[in-house]
Amino acid sequence: MIKFGTNPIAWANDDDQSLGADIPTIRILDEAGRQIGFDGIENGHRWPQDDPEALRTLLADYGLTFISGWHSLGVLANSIEDEKAAIQPHLDKLKHNGCTVCIACETSNTIQGDQKPLSERPTLDAAGMKDFAIRVEAIAQYCADQGIDLVYHHHMGTVVQSPADIDAFMAETLAAGGATKLLFDAGHCYFGGGDPAVVLAKHAARVRHFHAKNVRPKVRAQVEAEGWSFMDGVRGSVFTVPGDQEGAVEFEPLLQILKDTSYEGWIVIEAEQDPDLRNPLLYQTLGLATLKRLARETGLI
Repeated sequence: MIKFGTNPIAWANDDDQSLGADIPTIRILDEAGRQIGFDGIENGHRWPQDDPEALRTLLADYGLTFISGWHSLGVLANSIEDEKAAIQPHLDKLKHNGCTVCIACETSNTIQGDQKPLSERPTLDAAGMKDFAIRVEAIAQYCADQGIDLVYHHHMGTVVQSPADIDAFMAETLAAGGATKLLFDAGHCYFGGGDPAVVLAKHAARVRHFHAKNVRPKVRAQVEAEGWSFMDGVRGSVFTVPGDQEGAVEFEPLLQILKDTSYEGWIVIEAEQDPDLRNPLLYQTLGLATLKRLARETGLI
C-alpha cells in the first residue's frame, strides 16, 4: 500500500527557521491536508514535540496522519546505552501515532547546519565505516524490537553522503545483522553525485521510506563551484519538487523500481526552498500530482 506525504519544511524550515517564519501553522496544515490532499506529514518544529496525543489530534483535524520524524544519532560520540535512552521518547511518540519507521542520521560530526563548504564534510575510512555501522545496527535492532524500522537517511554534509558511502554503509550494516533499513532520498542521492535509479535499484530491497526530492542542477553546480554550505544551497533553492522542469531527477524510473520490488510505504515530498520565492501550495500541488500520475502509469498504485 502506497501513501503520499509531505514535510513541513516546504513551508517553515527547521534548520533556518527564518525561512517561512511568517507562515502560520494552521496555513501549513490546511494547505497540506485540506487543500492539496496529502495523506500524512512528517515532523517539524511547529508540531507538539512532547505530547504524542496532542500531535495526533492536531494533524487529524486536517485529515493528516503523522508519518515519522527525524532523530539525530550520535553513535560516534556517545555510548550505545546513552543512544538507546536518547531515542526512546521519539520511539514512544512514533508508536503512539502508528508510525512504522524512525528516520535517523548521524549528526555528531555533521556540517549540514554549519557555514562550512560541503567539501569539508566528515568521512570515514573502511575501518571507521565498519565500526559506525555496527553501532547504528545496535540502535536499529533496538528499534526493531519495538516494531519500528530504523531507516537511515543518507544526507549531504554527513558521513553517509556519496553513493560509495551508501554502498559501504549498507554492506556493513547487513554484515552486522541487517536490521538497519534505508531511507532513499532521490535529491540527496543526486546532489551527492549518484544516479538515483542506479543507487535505488541496488538497495531497493532494504528501502523502507522514500523521499521524493528534486534538484536544480544549475544551483548544485554553483554550490560546488563557489564552495557553498549545505544551508547556502537550501537558501539558494537547490531543491525542488517532482514535476518542476528546473529539476534534474527523473522520477518515473524510480517509481518503476519501487513497483518492481513491491515497495509498500510512504512516498514523501521533502523539498525545502525559500517559501517567499517558491509558493509551497503551488509547488507541493505540482509535486503530488506528478507523483500520483507516474505512480498510476507505472502500476505502483
